[in-house]
Amino acid sequence: MKRLLAILGGAAVVATMGVIGITTASAASAGTLVSGLNGKCLDVTEGSTANGNQPQLWDCVAGSANQQWTLADNGSVQGKGKCLDVANNSTADGGVVHLWDCYDTVASQKWTLSNGALVNTASGKCLDVKDKNTANGAKLQIWSCTATSNQKWTFGGSTTPPTTSPTTTPPSTGGPGIKAVAPYYYTGWGNPPNLTTVTQTTGVKWFTMAFMLNSGNCDPKWDGSRALTGGADQTAINTIRANGGDVVISFGGAAGPWLEHTCSSASALAAAYQKVINAYGLKAIDIDIEGTPYDTAADQQKTVDALKTIKANNPGITTYITLGSYTTGPDASLINRAAAAGLVVDGWGIMTFDWGSTGNNQGALTIQAADGLKNRLKTAYGWSDAEAYKHVGISSMNGITDENAVVTLADMQTITAYAQQHTIARLTFWSLNRDRQCSGGYPNDDTCSGVSQSAYQFTKIIGAYKG
Repeated sequence: MKRLLAILGGAAVVATMGVIGITTASAASAGTLVSGLNGKCLDVTEGSTANGNQPQLWDCVAGSANQQWTLADNGSVQGKGKCLDVANNSTADGGVVHLWDCYDTVASQKWTLSNGALVNTASGKCLDVKDKNTANGAKLQIWSCTATSNQKWTFGGSTTPPTTSPTTTPPSTGGPGIKAVAPYYYTGWGNPPNLTTVTQTTGVKWFTMAFMLNSGNCDPKWDGSRALTGGADQTAINTIRANGGDVVISFGGAAGPWLEHTCSSASALAAAYQKVINAYGLKAIDIDIEGTPYDTAADQQKTVDALKTIKANNPGITTYITLGSYTTGPDASLINRAAAAGLVVDGWGIMTFDWGSTGNNQGALTIQAADGLKNRLKTAYGWSDAEAYKHVGISSMNGITDENAVVTLADMQTITAYAQQHTIARLTFWSLNRDRQCSGGYPNDDTCSGVSQSAYQFTKIIGAYKG
Protein backbone atom coordinates (compact mmCIF):
# COMPACT_ATOMS: atom_id res chain seq x y z
CA MET A 1 0.00 0.00 0.00
CA LYS A 2 1.20 3.47 -0.14
CA ARG A 3 -1.37 4.05 2.43
CA LEU A 4 -4.60 5.50 1.01
CA LEU A 5 -6.18 5.08 4.40
CA ALA A 6 -4.70 7.08 6.96
CA ILE A 7 -10.20 8.00 7.22
CA LEU A 8 -36.35 4.16 5.89
CA GLY A 9 -56.77 -0.47 3.98
CA GLY A 10 -56.71 -0.93 7.63
CA ALA A 11 -59.85 -1.30 9.72
CA ALA A 12 -59.40 2.13 11.28
CA VAL A 13 -60.00 3.81 7.94
CA VAL A 14 -63.49 4.86 6.89
CA ALA A 15 -64.78 1.91 4.89
CA THR A 16 -66.01 3.91 1.93
CA MET A 17 -62.62 5.50 1.29
CA GLY A 18 -60.65 3.90 -1.50
CA VAL A 19 -57.96 6.57 -1.19
CA ILE A 20 -56.45 7.90 2.02
CA GLY A 21 -55.37 11.51 2.20
CA ILE A 22 -58.72 13.22 1.60
CA THR A 23 -59.89 16.30 3.42
CA THR A 24 -62.61 15.17 5.83
CA ALA A 25 -61.75 15.04 9.50
CA SER A 26 -63.05 11.46 9.71
CA ALA A 27 -60.21 10.37 7.44
CA ALA A 28 -57.55 10.93 10.07
CA SER A 29 -56.35 7.53 11.27
CA ALA A 30 -53.44 6.15 13.26
CA GLY A 31 -51.66 2.83 12.84
CA THR A 32 -48.59 1.15 11.44
CA LEU A 33 -47.23 1.33 7.91
CA VAL A 34 -45.91 -2.11 7.01
CA SER A 35 -43.62 -2.63 4.03
CA GLY A 36 -44.59 -5.18 1.41
CA LEU A 37 -40.89 -5.88 0.94
CA ASN A 38 -40.27 -7.65 4.23
CA GLY A 39 -43.14 -7.03 6.67
CA LYS A 40 -41.12 -4.49 8.62
CA CYS A 41 -42.59 -1.26 9.97
CA LEU A 42 -41.92 2.34 9.08
CA ASP A 43 -40.13 3.62 12.17
CA VAL A 44 -39.07 7.04 13.49
CA THR A 45 -35.32 6.52 13.80
CA GLU A 46 -34.32 6.60 17.49
CA GLY A 47 -37.67 8.30 18.20
CA SER A 48 -36.06 11.60 17.26
CA THR A 49 -38.42 14.45 16.36
CA ALA A 50 -35.63 16.64 15.05
CA ASN A 51 -36.10 18.15 11.61
CA GLY A 52 -34.20 16.08 9.05
CA ASN A 53 -34.46 12.75 10.89
CA GLN A 54 -34.73 10.05 8.23
CA PRO A 55 -37.28 7.32 9.04
CA GLN A 56 -36.23 3.72 8.66
CA LEU A 57 -37.62 0.22 8.37
CA TRP A 58 -37.39 -1.82 11.56
CA ASP A 59 -38.82 -5.01 13.00
CA CYS A 60 -42.39 -4.27 14.07
CA VAL A 61 -42.71 -3.79 17.83
CA ALA A 62 -46.23 -3.98 19.26
CA GLY A 63 -47.28 -0.65 20.76
CA SER A 64 -44.13 1.20 19.70
CA ALA A 65 -44.78 4.95 19.55
CA ASN A 66 -42.00 5.20 16.96
CA GLN A 67 -44.08 3.05 14.57
CA GLN A 68 -47.42 4.84 14.94
CA TRP A 69 -48.32 6.96 11.92
CA THR A 70 -51.28 9.27 11.46
CA LEU A 71 -52.78 9.61 7.99
CA ALA A 72 -54.16 13.07 8.60
CA ASP A 73 -57.17 14.68 7.00
CA ASN A 74 -54.99 17.15 5.09
CA GLY A 75 -53.04 14.40 3.32
CA SER A 76 -49.98 14.47 5.57
CA VAL A 77 -48.40 11.37 7.10
CA GLN A 78 -47.32 12.17 10.65
CA GLY A 79 -45.03 10.38 13.05
CA LYS A 80 -44.51 11.71 16.58
CA GLY A 81 -45.96 15.07 15.50
CA LYS A 82 -43.65 15.57 12.50
CA CYS A 83 -44.58 15.17 8.84
CA LEU A 84 -43.17 12.76 6.28
CA ASP A 85 -41.51 15.13 3.83
CA VAL A 86 -39.25 15.03 0.78
CA ALA A 87 -36.01 16.89 1.46
CA ASN A 88 -35.52 20.13 -0.44
CA ASN A 89 -38.92 19.63 -2.14
CA SER A 90 -37.18 17.25 -4.53
CA THR A 91 -39.24 15.61 -7.25
CA ALA A 92 -36.33 13.56 -8.62
CA ASP A 93 -35.89 9.82 -8.31
CA GLY A 94 -33.86 9.25 -5.15
CA GLY A 95 -35.22 12.29 -3.30
CA VAL A 96 -34.53 11.76 0.41
CA VAL A 97 -37.53 11.20 2.68
CA HIS A 98 -37.24 12.70 6.14
CA LEU A 99 -39.33 14.20 8.94
CA TRP A 100 -40.00 17.93 9.17
CA ASP A 101 -42.27 20.45 10.86
CA CYS A 102 -45.75 20.18 9.35
CA TYR A 103 -46.95 22.90 6.96
CA ASP A 104 -50.45 22.58 5.50
CA THR A 105 -49.53 24.18 2.17
CA VAL A 106 -46.36 22.18 1.42
CA ALA A 107 -47.06 19.69 -1.40
CA SER A 108 -43.97 17.60 -0.60
CA GLN A 109 -45.68 16.67 2.71
CA LYS A 110 -48.85 15.40 1.03
CA TRP A 111 -49.35 11.70 0.27
CA THR A 112 -52.05 9.42 -1.12
CA LEU A 113 -52.29 5.74 -0.24
CA SER A 114 -53.83 4.01 -3.23
CA ASN A 115 -53.57 0.41 -4.40
CA GLY A 116 -50.93 -0.22 -1.76
CA ALA A 117 -48.60 2.59 -2.86
CA LEU A 118 -47.94 5.78 -0.91
CA VAL A 119 -47.72 8.46 -3.59
CA ASN A 120 -46.24 11.89 -3.01
CA THR A 121 -48.50 14.69 -4.26
CA ALA A 122 -45.71 17.03 -5.35
CA SER A 123 -43.85 14.54 -7.52
CA GLY A 124 -46.37 11.77 -8.26
CA LYS A 125 -43.63 9.36 -7.14
CA CYS A 126 -43.86 6.52 -4.68
CA LEU A 127 -42.44 6.02 -1.20
CA ASP A 128 -39.70 3.50 -1.90
CA VAL A 129 -37.34 1.41 0.27
CA LYS A 130 -33.88 2.29 -1.03
CA ASP A 131 -32.15 -0.47 -2.94
CA LYS A 132 -34.80 -2.98 -1.77
CA ASN A 133 -32.78 -3.18 1.44
CA THR A 134 -34.37 -5.70 3.81
CA ALA A 135 -32.16 -4.91 6.80
CA ASN A 136 -33.18 -3.03 9.91
CA GLY A 137 -32.30 0.61 9.37
CA ALA A 138 -33.13 0.71 5.65
CA LYS A 139 -33.92 4.26 4.54
CA LEU A 140 -36.64 5.67 2.30
CA GLN A 141 -36.73 7.70 -0.88
CA ILE A 142 -39.17 8.71 -3.60
CA TRP A 143 -38.95 6.87 -6.90
CA SER A 144 -40.99 6.49 -10.08
CA CYS A 145 -43.83 4.11 -9.26
CA THR A 146 -43.15 0.55 -10.41
CA ALA A 147 -45.61 -1.50 -8.27
CA THR A 148 -42.67 -3.47 -6.83
CA SER A 149 -42.69 -4.84 -3.27
CA ASN A 150 -40.41 -2.12 -1.94
CA GLN A 151 -43.11 0.42 -2.89
CA LYS A 152 -46.01 -1.47 -1.29
CA TRP A 153 -47.42 -0.41 2.09
CA THR A 154 -50.20 -1.72 4.31
CA PHE A 155 -51.73 0.72 6.78
CA GLY A 156 -53.30 -0.13 10.11
CA GLY A 157 -51.68 -3.53 10.64
CA SER A 158 -53.76 -5.74 8.33
CA THR A 159 -50.40 -7.30 7.63
CA THR A 160 -49.87 -8.58 11.17
CA PRO A 161 -46.62 -7.52 12.83
CA PRO A 162 -44.66 -10.20 14.65
CA THR A 163 -46.11 -11.09 18.04
CA THR A 164 -42.74 -12.19 19.41
CA SER A 165 -40.01 -9.84 20.47
CA PRO A 166 -37.86 -8.58 17.58
CA THR A 167 -34.38 -9.97 17.28
CA THR A 168 -32.89 -6.50 17.50
CA THR A 169 -34.26 -3.48 19.37
CA PRO A 170 -33.23 0.01 18.28
CA PRO A 171 -30.98 1.46 20.97
CA SER A 172 -32.18 4.52 22.83
CA THR A 173 -28.97 6.46 22.31
CA GLY A 174 -26.36 6.67 19.62
CA GLY A 175 -26.78 5.75 15.97
CA PRO A 176 -29.15 2.81 15.43
CA GLY A 177 -27.24 -0.41 15.11
CA ILE A 178 -23.81 1.21 14.69
CA LYS A 179 -21.09 -1.39 15.03
CA ALA A 180 -17.73 -0.61 16.61
CA VAL A 181 -16.05 -3.21 14.38
CA ALA A 182 -15.88 -2.21 10.71
CA PRO A 183 -12.68 -3.06 8.77
CA TYR A 184 -11.71 -0.80 5.89
CA TYR A 185 -12.68 -2.09 2.45
CA TYR A 186 -11.58 -0.57 -0.84
CA THR A 187 -12.89 -1.25 -4.34
CA GLY A 188 -10.16 0.66 -6.17
CA TRP A 189 -7.58 -2.12 -6.51
CA GLY A 190 -6.25 -5.40 -5.24
CA ASN A 191 -8.91 -7.97 -6.18
CA PRO A 192 -11.46 -6.92 -3.52
CA PRO A 193 -12.74 -9.91 -1.57
CA ASN A 194 -16.27 -11.30 -1.84
CA LEU A 195 -18.20 -9.49 0.89
CA THR A 196 -20.79 -12.23 1.33
CA THR A 197 -18.04 -14.78 1.86
CA VAL A 198 -16.37 -12.50 4.42
CA THR A 199 -19.57 -12.11 6.42
CA GLN A 200 -20.34 -15.83 6.27
CA THR A 201 -16.79 -16.64 7.40
CA THR A 202 -16.37 -14.07 10.16
CA GLY A 203 -19.83 -12.84 11.21
CA VAL A 204 -18.66 -9.24 10.62
CA LYS A 205 -21.32 -7.26 8.74
CA TRP A 206 -20.15 -3.64 8.96
CA PHE A 207 -17.34 -2.22 6.84
CA THR A 208 -15.66 1.15 6.37
CA MET A 209 -15.67 2.17 2.71
CA ALA A 210 -12.75 4.28 1.50
CA PHE A 211 -12.27 7.01 0.28
CA MET A 212 -14.46 10.00 -0.53
CA LEU A 213 -12.43 12.83 -2.09
CA ASN A 214 -12.84 16.02 -4.08
CA SER A 215 -13.52 15.63 -7.81
CA GLY A 216 -13.46 19.40 -8.42
CA ASN A 217 -15.45 22.33 -7.04
CA CYS A 218 -15.97 20.61 -3.67
CA ASP A 219 -17.87 17.75 -5.32
CA PRO A 220 -17.43 14.35 -3.59
CA LYS A 221 -16.65 11.20 -5.55
CA TRP A 222 -15.01 7.90 -4.67
CA ASP A 223 -11.26 8.52 -4.89
CA GLY A 224 -12.19 11.85 -6.47
CA SER A 225 -13.01 10.10 -9.75
CA ARG A 226 -15.51 7.23 -9.45
CA ALA A 227 -19.21 8.24 -9.56
CA LEU A 228 -20.84 8.81 -6.19
CA THR A 229 -23.57 6.30 -6.97
CA GLY A 230 -24.21 3.59 -9.51
CA GLY A 231 -20.76 1.99 -9.65
CA ALA A 232 -18.80 -0.75 -7.94
CA ASP A 233 -18.84 1.10 -4.62
CA GLN A 234 -22.64 1.24 -4.54
CA THR A 235 -22.79 -2.41 -5.56
CA ALA A 236 -20.58 -3.26 -2.59
CA ILE A 237 -22.76 -1.22 -0.23
CA ASN A 238 -25.90 -2.90 -1.57
CA THR A 239 -24.31 -6.30 -0.91
CA ILE A 240 -23.27 -5.34 2.62
CA ARG A 241 -26.80 -4.13 3.42
CA ALA A 242 -28.42 -7.19 1.83
CA ASN A 243 -26.27 -9.26 4.22
CA GLY A 244 -27.73 -7.42 7.21
CA GLY A 245 -24.88 -4.95 7.71
CA ASP A 246 -24.09 -1.39 6.81
CA VAL A 247 -21.21 0.96 6.10
CA VAL A 248 -19.19 3.83 7.44
CA ILE A 249 -18.01 6.00 4.54
CA SER A 250 -14.55 7.47 5.03
CA PHE A 251 -13.56 10.90 3.76
CA GLY A 252 -9.86 11.69 3.34
CA GLY A 253 -6.90 9.35 3.33
CA ALA A 254 -3.30 9.98 2.42
CA ALA A 255 -3.39 10.88 -1.26
CA GLY A 256 -6.02 13.61 -1.72
CA PRO A 257 -7.40 15.81 -3.15
CA TRP A 258 -9.12 16.36 0.18
CA LEU A 259 -12.54 17.96 0.44
CA GLU A 260 -11.43 19.36 3.78
CA HIS A 261 -8.78 21.39 2.00
CA THR A 262 -10.38 22.22 -1.34
CA CYS A 263 -13.89 23.18 -0.17
CA SER A 264 -13.80 26.92 0.36
CA SER A 265 -15.74 27.11 3.63
CA ALA A 266 -17.16 25.04 6.47
CA SER A 267 -20.65 25.35 4.97
CA ALA A 268 -19.42 24.10 1.58
CA LEU A 269 -17.60 21.20 3.25
CA ALA A 270 -20.72 20.31 5.27
CA ALA A 271 -22.75 20.36 2.04
CA ALA A 272 -20.28 17.91 0.46
CA TYR A 273 -20.53 15.60 3.48
CA GLN A 274 -24.34 15.91 3.38
CA LYS A 275 -24.47 14.99 -0.31
CA VAL A 276 -22.85 11.65 0.48
CA ILE A 277 -24.95 11.10 3.61
CA ASN A 278 -28.13 11.69 1.58
CA ALA A 279 -26.99 9.51 -1.32
CA TYR A 280 -26.61 6.47 0.92
CA GLY A 281 -28.80 7.26 3.94
CA LEU A 282 -25.70 6.97 6.12
CA LYS A 283 -25.66 6.28 9.84
CA ALA A 284 -21.94 6.90 10.24
CA ILE A 285 -19.05 8.77 8.64
CA ASP A 286 -15.31 8.75 9.20
CA ILE A 287 -13.03 11.74 8.57
CA ASP A 288 -9.56 10.32 7.97
CA ILE A 289 -7.16 13.13 8.73
CA GLU A 290 -3.94 12.76 6.75
CA GLY A 291 -1.66 14.92 4.70
CA THR A 292 -0.21 18.38 5.21
CA PRO A 293 -3.47 20.32 4.67
CA TYR A 294 -4.69 19.10 8.03
CA ASP A 295 -1.69 20.68 9.68
CA THR A 296 -3.16 24.15 9.10
CA ALA A 297 -5.38 25.80 11.69
CA ALA A 298 -7.76 26.97 8.95
CA ASP A 299 -8.44 23.48 7.59
CA GLN A 300 -8.73 22.01 11.07
CA GLN A 301 -11.29 24.64 12.06
CA LYS A 302 -13.17 24.20 8.76
CA THR A 303 -13.46 20.47 9.44
CA VAL A 304 -14.60 21.00 13.04
CA ASP A 305 -17.27 23.54 12.02
CA ALA A 306 -18.51 21.35 9.15
CA LEU A 307 -18.90 18.38 11.51
CA LYS A 308 -20.85 20.54 13.96
CA THR A 309 -23.28 21.34 11.11
CA ILE A 310 -23.55 17.68 10.15
CA LYS A 311 -24.34 16.63 13.71
CA ALA A 312 -26.96 19.39 14.03
CA ASN A 313 -28.65 18.46 10.74
CA ASN A 314 -28.44 14.67 11.13
CA PRO A 315 -29.54 13.73 14.65
CA GLY A 316 -28.14 10.39 15.71
CA ILE A 317 -25.44 10.16 13.05
CA THR A 318 -22.21 8.62 14.32
CA THR A 319 -19.08 10.62 13.56
CA TYR A 320 -15.49 9.41 13.73
CA ILE A 321 -12.23 11.27 13.25
CA THR A 322 -9.16 9.17 12.45
CA LEU A 323 -5.69 10.62 13.10
CA GLY A 324 -2.10 9.63 12.62
CA SER A 325 -0.26 8.86 15.83
CA TYR A 326 3.08 8.47 17.49
CA THR A 327 3.68 5.46 19.71
CA THR A 328 2.88 7.74 22.65
CA GLY A 329 -0.39 9.01 21.17
CA PRO A 330 -1.50 11.62 18.61
CA ASP A 331 -0.82 15.31 18.28
CA ALA A 332 -3.53 17.03 20.34
CA SER A 333 -4.10 20.17 18.22
CA LEU A 334 -7.25 19.01 16.42
CA ILE A 335 -8.65 17.40 19.58
CA ASN A 336 -8.15 20.64 21.50
CA ARG A 337 -9.68 22.68 18.68
CA ALA A 338 -12.76 20.43 18.57
CA ALA A 339 -13.19 20.57 22.35
CA ALA A 340 -12.90 24.36 22.35
CA ALA A 341 -15.59 24.57 19.66
CA GLY A 342 -17.94 22.22 21.53
CA LEU A 343 -17.66 19.41 18.98
CA VAL A 344 -18.00 15.95 20.53
CA VAL A 345 -17.51 13.13 18.04
CA ASP A 346 -18.31 9.53 18.83
CA GLY A 347 -14.80 8.24 18.32
CA TRP A 348 -11.28 9.60 17.89
CA GLY A 349 -9.37 6.88 16.13
CA ILE A 350 -5.59 6.64 15.82
CA MET A 351 -3.65 4.85 13.09
CA THR A 352 -1.32 2.59 15.01
CA PHE A 353 1.21 1.84 12.25
CA ASP A 354 3.62 3.69 9.96
CA TRP A 355 4.71 5.60 13.03
CA GLY A 356 8.44 5.09 12.90
CA SER A 357 8.57 1.81 14.79
CA THR A 358 9.62 -1.37 13.07
CA GLY A 359 9.77 -3.48 16.24
CA ASN A 360 7.89 -6.70 16.82
CA ASN A 361 5.78 -5.39 19.68
CA GLN A 362 3.03 -3.65 17.72
CA GLY A 363 0.25 -4.82 20.03
CA ALA A 364 1.91 -3.33 23.11
CA LEU A 365 2.77 -0.12 21.26
CA THR A 366 -0.83 0.21 20.09
CA ILE A 367 -2.04 0.00 23.69
CA GLN A 368 0.51 2.60 24.71
CA ALA A 369 -0.65 4.96 21.96
CA ALA A 370 -4.35 4.39 22.74
CA ASP A 371 -3.71 5.24 26.39
CA GLY A 372 -2.00 8.40 25.18
CA LEU A 373 -5.09 9.28 23.14
CA LYS A 374 -7.28 8.64 26.18
CA ASN A 375 -5.19 11.07 28.22
CA ARG A 376 -5.42 13.78 25.55
CA LEU A 377 -9.20 13.40 25.46
CA LYS A 378 -9.35 13.63 29.27
CA THR A 379 -7.39 16.85 29.20
CA ALA A 380 -9.29 18.46 26.33
CA TYR A 381 -12.82 17.54 27.40
CA GLY A 382 -12.44 17.16 31.16
CA TRP A 383 -13.63 13.56 31.04
CA SER A 384 -13.00 10.70 33.43
CA ASP A 385 -10.86 7.78 32.29
CA ALA A 386 -14.00 5.70 31.65
CA GLU A 387 -15.66 8.41 29.55
CA ALA A 388 -12.51 9.12 27.61
CA TYR A 389 -12.06 5.43 26.75
CA LYS A 390 -15.61 5.45 25.33
CA HIS A 391 -14.34 7.88 22.67
CA VAL A 392 -11.10 6.06 21.82
CA GLY A 393 -10.76 4.32 18.48
CA ILE A 394 -7.99 2.11 17.09
CA SER A 395 -7.20 1.74 13.39
CA SER A 396 -4.48 -0.88 13.03
CA MET A 397 -2.93 -2.58 10.00
CA ASN A 398 -2.95 -6.32 9.48
CA GLY A 399 0.33 -8.07 8.74
CA ILE A 400 3.36 -6.33 7.24
CA THR A 401 3.15 -2.53 7.36
CA ASP A 402 4.68 0.01 4.98
CA GLU A 403 7.65 0.22 7.34
CA ASN A 404 8.08 -3.57 7.43
CA ALA A 405 6.87 -3.84 10.99
CA VAL A 406 4.54 -6.79 11.53
CA VAL A 407 1.14 -6.69 13.21
CA THR A 408 0.70 -10.37 13.98
CA LEU A 409 -2.46 -12.32 14.68
CA ALA A 410 -1.41 -12.36 18.34
CA ASP A 411 -1.02 -8.56 18.27
CA MET A 412 -4.55 -8.20 16.92
CA GLN A 413 -5.83 -10.45 19.70
CA THR A 414 -4.03 -8.23 22.24
CA ILE A 415 -5.58 -5.11 20.70
CA THR A 416 -9.04 -6.69 20.69
CA ALA A 417 -8.75 -7.67 24.35
CA TYR A 418 -7.79 -4.07 25.18
CA ALA A 419 -10.83 -2.79 23.25
CA GLN A 420 -13.07 -5.15 25.22
CA GLN A 421 -11.49 -4.20 28.54
CA HIS A 422 -12.11 -0.48 28.02
CA THR A 423 -15.24 -0.57 25.77
CA ILE A 424 -13.69 1.72 23.17
CA ALA A 425 -15.68 3.43 20.44
CA ARG A 426 -14.20 1.81 17.37
CA LEU A 427 -11.92 -1.03 16.28
CA THR A 428 -10.82 -1.33 12.67
CA PHE A 429 -7.81 -1.97 10.45
CA TRP A 430 -6.44 -1.39 6.97
CA SER A 431 -7.58 -3.45 5.26
CA LEU A 432 -10.03 -6.23 4.47
CA ASN A 433 -8.43 -6.43 1.02
CA ARG A 434 -5.19 -7.58 2.72
CA ASP A 435 -6.82 -10.10 5.07
CA ARG A 436 -5.54 -13.26 3.38
CA GLN A 437 -2.31 -15.11 2.97
CA CYS A 438 -0.09 -14.35 -0.02
CA SER A 439 0.05 -16.99 -2.69
CA GLY A 440 3.77 -16.39 -3.10
CA GLY A 441 6.24 -13.86 -1.76
CA TYR A 442 4.76 -10.79 -0.08
CA PRO A 443 3.91 -8.15 -2.68
CA ASN A 444 3.61 -4.60 -1.38
CA ASP A 445 0.40 -3.95 -3.27
CA ASP A 446 -2.30 -4.46 -0.64
CA THR A 447 -3.58 -7.80 -1.86
CA CYS A 448 -2.44 -9.87 1.14
CA SER A 449 -1.05 -9.53 4.65
CA GLY A 450 2.39 -11.11 4.26
CA VAL A 451 1.88 -13.37 7.29
CA SER A 452 0.71 -16.94 7.66
CA GLN A 453 -3.04 -16.88 8.24
CA SER A 454 -6.39 -18.27 7.16
CA ALA A 455 -8.59 -16.09 4.98
CA TYR A 456 -10.13 -13.17 6.91
CA GLN A 457 -8.58 -14.27 10.20
CA PHE A 458 -7.80 -10.70 11.32
CA THR A 459 -11.42 -9.72 10.63
CA LYS A 460 -12.66 -12.67 12.67
CA ILE A 461 -10.41 -11.70 15.59
CA ILE A 462 -11.68 -8.14 15.87
CA GLY A 463 -15.22 -9.39 15.20
CA ALA A 464 -15.09 -10.91 18.67
CA TYR A 465 -15.15 -7.37 20.14
CA LYS A 466 -18.63 -6.60 21.44
CA GLY A 467 -18.44 -2.85 21.95
